[in-house]
Amino acid sequence: MSENPKALKLFSPIRIWTTILIGLAVASYLMYSEYDSENFENLSWSWTASFWIAISVLMIALRDFAYMVRIRILTDNKISWRNSFDTIMLWEFASAITPSVVGGSGVAIYIVNKEGIGLGRSTAVVLSSAFLDELFYIIMVPTIIAMGGIHQLFPVGLDTEVWGIIWGTKDLFVLGYCFILFLTSFICYAIFFRPRGFKWILLKVFSLPFLKKWRVQAGETGDEIMATSKELRHKPIFFWLKSFGVTFVSWTARFWVVNFIILAFVSVDSHLLVYARQLVMWVILLISPTPGGTGVAELAFSGFLSLFIPLGLAGTLAFIWRLISYYPYLFIGAIILPRWVKRTHSSKKD
Repeated sequence: MSENPKALKLFSPIRIWTTILIGLAVASYLMYSEYDSENFENLSWSWTASFWIAISVLMIALRDFAYMVRIRILTDNKISWRNSFDTIMLWEFASAITPSVVGGSGVAIYIVNKEGIGLGRSTAVVLSSAFLDELFYIIMVPTIIAMGGIHQLFPVGLDTEVWGIIWGTKDLFVLGYCFILFLTSFICYAIFFRPRGFKWILLKVFSLPFLKKWRVQAGETGDEIMATSKELRHKPIFFWLKSFGVTFVSWTARFWVVNFIILAFVSVDSHLLVYARQLVMWVILLISPTPGGTGVAELAFSGFLSLFIPLGLAGTLAFIWRLISYYPYLFIGAIILPRWVKRTHSSKKD
């Protein structure tokens, strides 16, 4: 592996600063356009606000700790606690500066591999992490709906035109959920039942004339699925229960961040509805073309959660949300990266 591999070029200063500037520009626009002097005059920073913001930060830490536990489980504890911290921070760093629709899986495989995990196992770790994340979503959506119903679940006034068709929030959510359900089921079948057959199907599909130029990449994806299957298909049920358990903790903590931020400034009548709307909002963020959903996330926060926030404060709370749950990864990643490169790319091992 070269000292300056292609994967590391993702972490360029231009990408980082572009991401920061887009987020700040959108947040500033929201705060300016939604400004309401009366509500801002009544807004005061109290010890109660400080407490709930501190709890929000604690949820971020809990989320990352759960990710660290998960990656140690998935690698059979072959990555130390210290190195698992670097791995998760750089993984989040890559996701923060990569368009959500693209994702940072390729870089994540590289990061895990450089921690001394074989390429096949690294691929298995990243794909199984993605599988567990999607499984959490697939399970939680019907669970939350069963607990609270669909009343007020979908905000009105956020219709979007795609391919000349007007799509409501509910339409986009149902389409996105069905796609996630299909893709996760297909990957599950490929990994645990027919990995070789999955690769054969991919190669046949990408032999079509208009898809032929991506046939090599399709073959590589098939190889990754086969390597993942070899690593994972015979794991005991307790392995998966532990992995899903920490996945549940990490995602629940992620969503609770928003609940506690809102609670810092206003009383919340239905925390379940706030949580449920975030599940819907997440589908929108998955198709964001901007790095880490920057700009789109702030707009989605304002559109989906303004029902629970006094007029004029949605933009401000969206900025606080991103300030504690997104921007830190840009700076932590930039600090960790040089030392990580020196540790993992040095010709001499400590």
